[in-house]
Amino acid sequence: MADEEEPLSQFNISKEETDKLVAEVIRFILFKSHQNLGCPIKREDLTQIVTKNYRQRNLATHVINEAKNKLANVFGYDLKELQRARVSSNAQSRIPQSQSSVDSKSYVLVSQLPIEMFRKYVVDEATSPMTGFTFAVLAVVQLAGGKIPEETLWHHLKRMGLHENDEHNPVFGNNKQTLETLVQQRFLQKEKVSGPEGNSLFYDLAERALDPQVSEKIKDYISQILKNDVAVVDLD
Repeated sequence: MADEEEPLSQFNISKEETDKLVAEVIRFILFKSHQNLGCPIKREDLTQIVTKNYRQRNLATHVINEAKNKLANVFGYDLKELQRARVSSNAQSRIPQSQSSVDSKSYVLVSQLPIEMFRKYVVDEATSPMTGFTFAVLAVVQLAGGKIPEETLWHHLKRMGLHENDEHNPVFGNNKQTLETLVQQRFLQKEKVSGPEGNSLFYDLAERALDPQVSEKIKDYISQILKNDVAVVDLD
């Protein structure tokens, strides 16, 4: 007990108060992750849960770290920090914003459960179509080299029965908004590129899609499609 309370002495706060703050942060993370379909959660939103009543320096960092540990040990989730990539001035390369301020950081929940157990006990059948859509889109972008013109992407989605201007898809509703959700979830990143014929919109794989764990799943997904000869995307 003494070892647990010793770090708290620097904050002049009791363990009970800290536990309450940790619980509030965890509730916020779980609720927001579910409400916003897994979109990233801003660190500043988590920090404000602490700083609205406490002003101790570094207390918010301590609470977030404790919440991260409990999410892993109790709920089986990794609270993964995202590092947003920014487009360079020549629009040819992306530079990680490692120099950005702490408040620009964000997090997503990633299950630590084995995939079969996750599918059996966690996956909601209602979200399965969105998962399939996500992997289909990311696979197309991956096969295109990690970057694809918007027009070309919609060309391939059309071959799957998904039309750009369809706002009443029986599964997804507005197809454009569904694709935009992948941008909000940071699987994709939109980029305007200037050319001789004007500006063109490209989709790049963003940080969540470039995460080794997700990237490996995308490759497995592509391999499975080719193996089963269900659909082959020809990007030549």
